[in-house]
Amino acid sequence: MDKIAKDVGDIQSRLLDHRPIINGEVRYFVREFEEKRGHRESRLLDNLNKMVSETNEQILPTDLGGMLSDVVKRLEAANHMAERVQQRELEAQQSMQLQVNMERLKDNWAEFLKEQQRLKEEVNEEHAKAVGQLTTEYSEKKKDLTKFSLL
Repeated sequence: MDKIAKDVGDIQSRLLDHRPIINGEVRYFVREFEEKRGHRESRLLDNLNKMVSETNEQILPTDLGGMLSDVVKRLEAANHMAERVQQRELEAQQSMQLQVNMERLKDNWAEFLKEQQRLKEEVNEEHAKAVGQLTTEYSEKKKDLTKFSLL
């Protein structure tokens, strides 16, 4: 029974324990990386690190607070100009709307005046007809009155 347990333990360690294989692969990879490439990547990374450090020292200003306040001032100025542009656009849009409304009102007023003129002419015609009818009626009555008064 001990022998079976030992065999089962060996089989389990071979099937489930991959550490020896992984360790071998890691050693092989490190040996290939270090020997064949000769620390080339390491030197490249060191050179890159030096270049970045030099660039940071040369390009970046030491007074970041002053630079940030300058950037903030410029952003505020840009925001102010953008607000003014928006305000002008809004005023122009309102002005255009006002002009359109004024034109529409002028057209409506002209149409209203035409309609009033037409109605005035109709009333004048009706009045002239009524005056004509009354004149003829009263002239007939006057004739009749003169006939009856002569009798």
